[in-house]
Amino acid sequence: MPRAAAQETADPQTGGAGSGETQDIALKVWCPQNQIDTGAMDQMQKAFAAEHPEWNITWTTEVVGEDKCQDEVTKDVAAAADVFMFASDQLPVLVDAGAVARLGGDTEAMVKNDIAPAVVDTVMVDDAVYGIPFTHNTFFMYYDKTLLGEEDITSLEKIMAKETADNVYNFYFESSGGWKLGCYYYGAGLSIFGPDGSDLSAGVDWNSEKGVAVTNYLIDLINNPKCAYDGEISVSELVESHRLGAWFDGSWNYDLYHDILGDDMGMAVIPTFNPDGNDYQLLGFYGSKAIGVNAQSKNMAAAVAFATYLGNEQNQLLRYELSAQVPANTAAGQSESVLADPLATVVVNEANTASVAQPSNSVFSARYWSYAGAIPTEIRSGEINKSNVQEKLDAFVAAMTAE
Repeated sequence: MPRAAAQETADPQTGGAGSGETQDIALKVWCPQNQIDTGAMDQMQKAFAAEHPEWNITWTTEVVGEDKCQDEVTKDVAAAADVFMFASDQLPVLVDAGAVARLGGDTEAMVKNDIAPAVVDTVMVDDAVYGIPFTHNTFFMYYDKTLLGEEDITSLEKIMAKETADNVYNFYFESSGGWKLGCYYYGAGLSIFGPDGSDLSAGVDWNSEKGVAVTNYLIDLINNPKCAYDGEISVSELVESHRLGAWFDGSWNYDLYHDILGDDMGMAVIPTFNPDGNDYQLLGFYGSKAIGVNAQSKNMAAAVAFATYLGNEQNQLLRYELSAQVPANTAAGQSESVLADPLATVVVNEANTASVAQPSNSVFSARYWSYAGAIPTEIRSGEINKSNVQEKLDAFVAAMTAE
């Protein structure tokens, strides 16, 4: 199906049973294993069916993780699930394949009104909404409370200036192949293909005066003897011996660090930095996991209604309670149970105050990870140094924007 076919807005208020009659329908749902093991999906399906007597629903529920969704859906869109869960960076492929329905009406309004703008951006293509974000995917800062206090962690300058023992590193630099590297350039207001990463004509401005300043800052940071460098020594090794002040990582390693540090483990939004005499908030790449509807669903009204139900405030909270997925819904994120959870609080704050939507167009994906991932490696080796920063950044921009 061509992309244009996916542009018709799917609205749960159209195409229903009508006249109060019960309509027999079938809905296929793809979700990750944890939604089945915890009983979350079964509970939500039964509750949805009870709320919609106009449909007599035969459910088929199959395990397809968010990371595999793109591949499975595009194999045969017509045979794929009516409702599925996907990682937001897969959206351009799903849209280009005509596989995911554009969402309109009350569903679009729910997404735009109930979810923070940075999160909404992850499910938009050409100003249209194609998914309902239900949890966050980003990184934040961990720190060792025996080495750094709350007054030390607000800026990288303060972190690096803190007096620590000779065998202690104040900070750990890891680029994650460009994923964490981006927070420095985006934090300073630079971008790739425009602020939302979709405007190829906007080009790349990393070779500007500000980009040179950021790169020079990174040269000083990476070569600072108080900064550990990824690949030369592991975070866990340093954390175990209280030899690392602060580092960036995600919720997926929370248990690892908490098991080591216990109450000495701190968490915070990533800090500010000052590359050119101005303080900038670092902005980490942010993605989401979202609920989508098959653009070829034979029961579009019911499929959109169920996707909307899965993504509402109530069910984002239920999903959090049953499977520890931090809600993307703003009100759910401010609930008593979430606010009482330090991990959930820092993830929500990071997403809302120190994030930028990760660009996911095909040109960015094909080029950025290899070209940007090489920048810190070449800084560490000395191949990039303060005498050739402009030349190296010009080459990076040329590679990113080549026809």
